[in-house]
Amino acid sequence: MTDGDVNEVMAKSRGEGFGAEVKRRILMGTYALSSGYYDAYYSRALRARALIAQEFARMFETVDVLMLPTAPSAAFKLGDKASDPLSMYLTDVDTVTVNLAGLPGISIPFGYEDSSGAYSTTQGLPLGVQFIAPTLEDARLLTVSAALERVTNAAFLKSVQSSS
Repeated sequence: MTDGDVNEVMAKSRGEGFGAEVKRRILMGTYALSSGYYDAYYSRALRARALIAQEFARMFETVDVLMLPTAPSAAFKLGDKASDPLSMYLTDVDTVTVNLAGLPGISIPFGYEDSSGAYSTTQGLPLGVQFIAPTLEDARLLTVSAALERVTNAAFLKSVQSSS
């Protein structure tokens, strides 16, 4: 294989396997790190990240674990937001800060939102809850998550049995 062949294979295969959303995020990251934009975006983002991590550290002085919604609303139906990237980004709003702070987090199912917007244990679009713990406290997350799953699975099974 010649150098030209290798370059051609690389050029053709680089975009394969990535959906439109992944490509958008890669391009945004590349743009933010490009010449002239490093100071405007990246260095400011690093400062914001440090402030976020400090705020989480302050919260963990008084609590062991944080419990928050995974997203501001129930999951959307597959394909519903494919043509609206901004709506898709907004569903990440509750998890972005955890990732920026470098903290362990876990999201688990927590029921459903039915067609009227009410909470349901049996039907509708899925809802999630996330737990966030201090650095290196992953085991704590698993313990808390397992406890919640035991309780919610018991409630789910009870509601299914009573409806049949």
